[in-house]
Amino acid sequence: MIGENKILRSALFLSAFFLTATLFGQNNILELLPGSERLEYDQKTGIHSLYGNVNFRYQNNVMFCDSAHYHQRTEEVFAYGNVHINKRDTLNLYCDSLYYNGKSRKAKLWGNVRVRDNAYKLSCDSMDYDAKSGQASYTTGGVIESILEKERLSSRIGYFHPETKNFFFSKNVKYTSDAVQMTTDTLRYLYSRRTAFFYGPTNIYTDSTIMYCESGQYNTETQEGRLIRNATIQRKNEFISGDTLDYIPSRLEYIGRGNVYYYDSLENISFSGNYAYNSDSLNLRLLTGCALVSKYMDDDTLHIHADTIRNTWNDSVDLIEAWNDAWIFSGGVSGKADSMLFNKLDSTLNLIGEPVIWSNKAELKGREIEVLLKEHKVHTAIITERASIIFPVVQDLYYNQIYGNEIVAYFDSTEVRRADVFGNAITIAFPEEEDRTDSTLLIKRVGMNRVYSSDIRVDLDSSDIIGIAYLQKPDGKFYPMKSIQKSEQFIPDFMDKSALKPKSIDDFLD
Repeated sequence: MIGENKILRSALFLSAFFLTATLFGQNNILELLPGSERLEYDQKTGIHSLYGNVNFRYQNNVMFCDSAHYHQRTEEVFAYGNVHINKRDTLNLYCDSLYYNGKSRKAKLWGNVRVRDNAYKLSCDSMDYDAKSGQASYTTGGVIESILEKERLSSRIGYFHPETKNFFFSKNVKYTSDAVQMTTDTLRYLYSRRTAFFYGPTNIYTDSTIMYCESGQYNTETQEGRLIRNATIQRKNEFISGDTLDYIPSRLEYIGRGNVYYYDSLENISFSGNYAYNSDSLNLRLLTGCALVSKYMDDDTLHIHADTIRNTWNDSVDLIEAWNDAWIFSGGVSGKADSMLFNKLDSTLNLIGEPVIWSNKAELKGREIEVLLKEHKVHTAIITERASIIFPVVQDLYYNQIYGNEIVAYFDSTEVRRADVFGNAITIAFPEEEDRTDSTLLIKRVGMNRVYSSDIRVDLDSSDIIGIAYLQKPDGKFYPMKSIQKSEQFIPDFMDKSALKPKSIDDFLD
């Protein structure tokens, strides 16, 4: 995720310095080395005082300073001015003054504190060290920098546990390198697990990715990470968010849990759900739990919703499969089925398992419905096996109806304008007459026409049948309103499912 397994490695060089018996060991003999200009000893206090170019070895470390005082009875060392401690010629410590208690084995360093080895350097204003616990800390700001590369970590507070190789940084933590920048409130690095833990608002920046979370972790070896709470990942044309986001770069995968949202600005399409799995290497995207795909257009949006949605793609196909209570909603057209299959490349949508489509007042049903989209709007619907289209004339009472073995319905915007019926065609219509006077227009429904034919073409306007063309000789009957027989009033398998029709996308997301 972050892309550099050396993040926080800058803290590890301290383990070469801050170890029990490393800076301050068990040998309590102070060995004066040549170079001191003056040496004094107070017999009453037992204090050794050294002045001018002080150079001595104490507890296996060589120390240089302008002046030093050694309390033999209390085993305390005070060093002042240009303090320099050298460890095996590979690690050096500098400060303005130093205090060390040989009994408690605690040290305090003040003023322009610097610790340096061959690869890294630490600088801070003051530092505390406890040799018993192996802990070093600064509380007034510190910076760790790489000498060999452009790598820098700064924080207000830092704690180091070299024996366990556990490191803590808090308050305005900032890490920068050539590959990544990171800011967070608190950071913990556990070396045994090669894992950094973030606590508090965290921002991570690379050349191609911007990440945010309020808690999380990152493995510096595998580069796998977990972003927690209000997590987001932004790439060139992608935005991903969720309660928790796991990233596995070795497999080009991410896993989202809780309120997951994915948006591709290149295709202008979004995916959302309670759980999401994405693999660029497998060309697979899976969403479950209130899953939703939204394809955005200039003046409309096509939504597909289901319990589970899967997107697979390659050079020749790009499929979106939705199953377990699948829904579609786009402007004035909506529908539902047990499952749906959307081919993004040829703009076809198949509804399978008790499918139904609502278009304005029209309700289309059959065993299976194939929808052809043109410019992402419904253009044609092919309904197979016991196909029907119904239009309410008087809700729950009278319906204009079309039925056949197969129906091809043509749309203009959100209206069904024409229906070609093939095989065992039936139409039921309730024609009207106009009674016009100088002041009023009275529309009177005169009866019901029921017509049978092999194949027919039906023209419609605002859900009214305005024309029927019979490809073979029809057989029909007209019933005056008072003579309509209930057995003849409906097509086979008639059912009105308009109560299920969603008014907006929120209806099937609740």
